[in-house]
Amino acid sequence: MKKLAVFISIVFLIMACTGKNEKLVYPETKKVDHTDNYHGTEVADPYRWLEDDNSEETKEWVIAQNKVTFDYLEKIPFRDKLKERLTEIWDYPKMGNPTKRHGIYFYSYNTGLQNQSVIFMKKNLKDEGEVLIDPNTFSEDGTVALTSFSVSKDARYAGYGISRGGSDWQEFFVRDINTREDLEDHIKWVKFSGMSWYKDGFFYSRYPEPKEGDELQASNENNKVYYHKIGTSQEDDKLVYKDTEHPLRGFNVRVTDDNQYLIITSTESTSGNAFGFRKTDDKKFTWLVKSFDKDYFPIGNNDNLLYVLTNADAPKYRLVGIDLDNPGKENWKDIIAESENVLQSCSYIGNRLIASYLKDAYDVVKVHDNMGKYLHDIEFPGIGSVGGFGGDVKDTVTFYTFTSFNYPPVIFKYNIPENRSEVFYTTEVDFDGSQYNTEQVFYTSKDGTKIPMFIVYRKDVKRNGKNPTILYGYGGFNISLTPGFRASRAAWLEQGGIYAIANLRGGGEYGEEWHKAGTILNKQNVFDDFIAAAEYLIDNDYTSDKKLGILGGSNGGLLLGAVLNQRPELFAAAVPAVGVMDMLRFHKFTIGRYWTTDYGSSDDPAQFEYIYKYSPLHNISSDKDYPAVMVTTADHDDRVVPAHSFKYIATLQEKYNGDNPVIIRIETDAGHGGGKPTTKYIEELTDEFAFFWYNMNFKPRF
Repeated sequence: MKKLAVFISIVFLIMACTGKNEKLVYPETKKVDHTDNYHGTEVADPYRWLEDDNSEETKEWVIAQNKVTFDYLEKIPFRDKLKERLTEIWDYPKMGNPTKRHGIYFYSYNTGLQNQSVIFMKKNLKDEGEVLIDPNTFSEDGTVALTSFSVSKDARYAGYGISRGGSDWQEFFVRDINTREDLEDHIKWVKFSGMSWYKDGFFYSRYPEPKEGDELQASNENNKVYYHKIGTSQEDDKLVYKDTEHPLRGFNVRVTDDNQYLIITSTESTSGNAFGFRKTDDKKFTWLVKSFDKDYFPIGNNDNLLYVLTNADAPKYRLVGIDLDNPGKENWKDIIAESENVLQSCSYIGNRLIASYLKDAYDVVKVHDNMGKYLHDIEFPGIGSVGGFGGDVKDTVTFYTFTSFNYPPVIFKYNIPENRSEVFYTTEVDFDGSQYNTEQVFYTSKDGTKIPMFIVYRKDVKRNGKNPTILYGYGGFNISLTPGFRASRAAWLEQGGIYAIANLRGGGEYGEEWHKAGTILNKQNVFDDFIAAAEYLIDNDYTSDKKLGILGGSNGGLLLGAVLNQRPELFAAAVPAVGVMDMLRFHKFTIGRYWTTDYGSSDDPAQFEYIYKYSPLHNISSDKDYPAVMVTTADHDDRVVPAHSFKYIATLQEKYNGDNPVIIRIETDAGHGGGKPTTKYIEELTDEFAFFWYNMNFKPRF
């Protein structure tokens, strides 16, 4: 009996050291003696060397970390079946809203699993479309993506932008629509700019060419506006505007539909902008607003009356009319006044103003005449999100897409004068939305604020505290999370999983006051809102701390990093994606300085003290039991540079002594997320869901 007991003990010891319970051995990450002084506070930065993503040492570290991660993921027994199911669900045709230009309709279309969607054109809506631009021909693996598309007003040319490997950098090309062939025009070093056509060319903005090796990391400065004439080289482009006294400002320009005016906007951050105008043939701009404390979005003009959406003196936004012959602020008039719901966007089309509002994080659309008189609402199939209403002021027909959590996208053709919608395109997907519930609840945050949250689940799911659940959050930059269908989410839901989306402060769901309540010295409100959402789901038996996973990207990655330090016991697993983890240095890379209006800056003594207390990198504790963590980032992310994730995971692996995996998945030839090919999306989602389920001890039924 004694020998049998010893044998059983050995067996259990072997089992404890293999499979899921095996404590991972991470690559050794060297530490350097580097310290920064912030207003008298010494802050060590031992992994500063990982900021150099061009060094051979960093590249070797990336390979070593990925080996640990993918070795771990490959041991998950249902990973391959999960990928098969995700691929099946994803494989359905996807169409974008058609837009009309000079009698031709243009739209995007994907047969299902194409890495990039294709641009089609047709003259009659009943005709078969013809391929105009197929980005899948740009690269074998789909890592060259179409980032912008613009048709000249006479529909002779199509301008388009591409990005390589997920970078924010764009290259512009011009295609002859009749011949389907590219011209010799090629413009480089464009970032966050479109093309605005005028006569035989277009306006755009770009940066100077960066030094070799600095393309994905160095601060982007000295943005300038140019005019490019078709058939000429970039070196011959005409400089339209520059501001040498303010090298950190960015610019965008737009020609009005009637070609009368060139509208210019200037930004210093992600919120607040200056703007001005000039007659298209003039040389000097008149700046109507020079400050950067409010938002101004010009949407179109009715002769000399310019429509501008703004939160100036209206936290929930209003539409003002500016007489460009008498543009002084004292002459501005309300066209659509501020109301109880957030006026998030407006289109001027068919001589109507189509205004889209947010009501408790879902869309409501109202139609007004060109002087703002309310005419009617547009009716939708239910509570959801609406996008579209593009076109010219003379168009009488436009298109919009409606979607919700359990309602795959449907494109509607909308007759503007008759206020009549008809189904134009129905998405056929392997998902029966009638089998799922969508709830909207309002829970109480730490300070008593009511926070809305959507909760989606299969109708037969029981609230017994045992359901695998993903809680998603963002909470920043005035961005609103609204209902929408995702094929990947369907794969989670059909297994009996619950998906919850919390509308945290810092977003735009209730206007500028809601946004400001989650910024700078109020940022902790966002974390408190998210923690309260997790507690609500647990307290109301949707799930438990053993079955709750959290997901967020970019600013949402920062959110996860902060709450993992503050309340790690609430969660079973976390996937912080492309997160802002080093809050003391984020503003030193690419366009990170734009985020200081949301985050503040370590350069300010008071803001440093606040930021330092929650910065994910700087608050990792060796005394806390962290859940399973899989950080995700990409080698071409030049928005939130991968050094954030590199330094964060190196620190977590150093300090955390528990058995849960704390790993990093580093995608190659990918960026912050935009333009990612379908194959990479499916692979990444497979690993995220597999990681969640595996660490929730949940086995899906495939």
